[in-house]
Amino acid sequence: MVHYSQKKKSGGFSSFWRGMVYKMSLQKKSPILTEKQLSNLTKHKFFASSDSLFDPVLQLWWNWLVKQVPVWFAPNVITILGLLVNILTSLVLVYYSPDCRQEVPSWACYMCALGLFVYQSLDAIDGKHARRTKSSSPLGELFDHVCDSISTVFVSLAVCVSLHLGSAPKLMFLNCFFASILFYSAQWQTYVSGTFRTSRFGTIDVTEVQMGIIIVHMISGYYGCSFWTQSGTSVLSPSIPLSLVVFPAMILAACGADEDGAYASHPALYMLTFGLIAAKVTNRLVVAHMTMSVMDYFDTSLRGPFVMFVNQCFNTPIPENMLLFGSLLWVCIDLWLYCSRVSLEICESMGIHVFRISLSSASARSPNVGKAVVS
Repeated sequence: MVHYSQKKKSGGFSSFWRGMVYKMSLQKKSPILTEKQLSNLTKHKFFASSDSLFDPVLQLWWNWLVKQVPVWFAPNVITILGLLVNILTSLVLVYYSPDCRQEVPSWACYMCALGLFVYQSLDAIDGKHARRTKSSSPLGELFDHVCDSISTVFVSLAVCVSLHLGSAPKLMFLNCFFASILFYSAQWQTYVSGTFRTSRFGTIDVTEVQMGIIIVHMISGYYGCSFWTQSGTSVLSPSIPLSLVVFPAMILAACGADEDGAYASHPALYMLTFGLIAAKVTNRLVVAHMTMSVMDYFDTSLRGPFVMFVNQCFNTPIPENMLLFGSLLWVCIDLWLYCSRVSLEICESMGIHVFRISLSSASARSPNVGKAVVS
């Protein structure tokens, strides 16, 4: 097994990122991925199917757009740029309405709609660009799913702001977690069947949902957000990690429903915290599927909510809001470390780079590794 002390040094951003990850990691001598998992990863093939209604039309736009990307541009850079645009435009809405009840400027809604369209477009062409530059790899698939899982949290939260769902806390709760559950279920089905199906309801695919959300933001921008409130290994095993996220979140939200409670006073931060935990658990399911391994039930990101739960049960004097902020900080660091360490371990095992295309390694790799097979 390759130990962290034996890692090959490289200059620039990669060296800075690698050094930061290893210094912050609490388990320097215990890699996340075993030798067997890394070996299984080289055998992984991506199978996908879609019956989307809009995809055939948007393919014209995506095929044109991918040709505008320089061949030296790494596919993962395209993915991360789309995610950053999506996060920043969503956070603008949250900034103006942290309780999801306030009116936000029209330009912020329009910008959020544009940000989601940019994310959708870049997310659609990263795989095309990878095949175009012959740089496809399992890391690219994992990187795409990681960004999608995080984007799901921010997109659903932005929808809550646009729809003024803070005035209906139960509906806001269901909206945010329904999105995370759907994405988790898609990975669950892939874990069981080996094929990633994006169409969950016939011809209604992720693309159609995203276009619907874009329309919602456009309507909110034109009429105002108040427009929406004028009317006042075992097949079943992956359900356990998700349950460990959803049920504590529901219990803590119900117990903290009073004005001083964490959910009532900071609903956006609450949903962001547990949404990112759901994203972390979903990413572990993706890794378990791709490495043909068993998924552990407990996740380290749940330590923060566990402390909140104990604090609430024993009525300790620690303020709930302080614990909520601490939990959010913890899950952000935990998610970043996990994704970074897994990416680095895959890179070093397969001789590839995250944000840079290595022409020599691309030509030396097997042509079957990382190729998408769409049925």
